[in-house]
Amino acid sequence: MRTAVLVIDLQPGVVEGCFDVAGVVARTVALVGRARAQGVPVLWVQHEEPEMPHGSAAWQLLPELAPAPSEPRIYKTCFDAFAGTPLRATLDGLGIARLVLAGAQSDYCIRSTAQRAAIEGYAVVLAGDAHTAADADCAGRLLGGAQIVAQTNRYVAQMRYPGVDIGVAAHDAIAL
Repeated sequence: MRTAVLVIDLQPGVVEGCFDVAGVVARTVALVGRARAQGVPVLWVQHEEPEMPHGSAAWQLLPELAPAPSEPRIYKTCFDAFAGTPLRATLDGLGIARLVLAGAQSDYCIRSTAQRAAIEGYAVVLAGDAHTAADADCAGRLLGGAQIVAQTNRYVAQMRYPGVDIGVAAHDAIAL
């Protein structure tokens, strides 16, 4: 089963105020390094919206991340990285059947992309220690970013789709 690493929205305009950004970025860099060393494709997803337009400083990938020129970039305007993008066609062109996800924000783009990938029939592994979220107000109660990360890990670990393998693991425990 051919695997790809999908790095989602690690951009200044997305991670501002998020939980453990430095740790998440360091673990993502390590995951990407292992993928490259093993010949596993890495794809980069970047979110844009009116407050974070394409090409702006807030839209750029974080400086610690350095996509190789040959690594595909997917530009999106929705939480789901498949919606209105060439992600599916790109993955199919590479023969990908399994996705390892890392990035931001856990409760939006990570969760919706993980679920959509499973719906589309891809095996999904969430790097449980390589995604982040900002604190959020939920019906008047504050949820901390760490709580949101933990809840997203729990949600993805419990997703079930017929014939689809889904899991959560630490970045350094994921077989590529």
